Amino acid sequence: MTSNIDFYNRKINYLRVSITDRCNQRCFYCMPGNGVAPFKHSQILSYEEIIQVIKTAVQAGIIKIRLTGGEPLVRKNICYLVSQIVSIPGIVDVGLTTNGVRLKEMAEPLFEAGLRRLNISLDTLNPIKFFNITGKYHFHEVWEGIETVMDLPFDPIKINMVVIRGVNDDELENFARISIQTPLHVRFIEYMPVGADSLWCPEKTVCADDILSRLQKIGPLIPVEGNHLDGPSLRYRFESARGEIGIISAVSNHFCHKCNRLRLTADGKLKPCLFSDEEIDIKTALRRGASQKKLLKIIENAIAKKPVGHDMNSWRAIRCHRHMSKIGG
Repeated sequence: MTSNIDFYNRKINYLRVSITDRCNQRCFYCMPGNGVAPFKHSQILSYEEIIQVIKTAVQAGIIKIRLTGGEPLVRKNICYLVSQIVSIPGIVDVGLTTNGVRLKEMAEPLFEAGLRRLNISLDTLNPIKFFNITGKYHFHEVWEGIETVMDLPFDPIKINMVVIRGVNDDELENFARISIQTPLHVRFIEYMPVGADSLWCPEKTVCADDILSRLQKIGPLIPVEGNHLDGPSLRYRFESARGEIGIISAVSNHFCHKCNRLRLTADGKLKPCLFSDEEIDIKTALRRGASQKKLLKIIENAIAKKPVGHDMNSWRAIRCHRHMSKIGG
């Protein structure tokens, strides 16, 4: 294996960085009803440590960064972190995934810090359902945040909808129409089994083919050509649409063969695969003053440990036992 090409000839150029496990929502598919104990402040990586990891990761071929949580906008001084990351030579793409609760107040400072790409998690357009899913009455704050960022030159702005049968799958068409009426990119994500006591079951997953079939009732879908920085989303648009739609099919149509990412958890572990408990500790080396050469070897080791794939049919055996809030979205 050389540089960022793993043993299965995949180019690993994307690092998702969780900067906190704390969140101001309690989505039932992300966090158990009784909550989880948050990391202590001393357990999570400092901004300086995160920056050091990213600078080293560039040497391993990483060019794309996405900041996640928990909810990243609850961590103080995040605009400082964004400004530092966008200035790192070799990083060409910096995005952030947020639940949107604080987006209205944070949108302009984030843009001024250099952020251009946003993903906003929103699973329903119904305020009552919103509470049932998130446990919070934040729908209007989130929608105001979306309206605010659309008035700024962020590009793209993506809405992430986790599709769950019997919960919000009756809203598929309404979400898709948003991409016709606005420049927003709407992404439909299959409900996945993550977490030791996840409520997931196969019957609740609406597969990608079913989603496509439903959306084609609105009108023909035109495939959109991707680029080398794209994630696993299959991209389409409706004729004359201002935006796009995308479908992420981790359950029904595995995209492991083209997975290009590593994850860095808030407590300093590198995860080669979302659906595995495999973790490589980089925090200990950081805090012992390891050289950049040593840190680079740890990152290359994480790339080397990426599995060829996962078998979602045996999800009880293979799924990661960390809750999603402690991995990063």
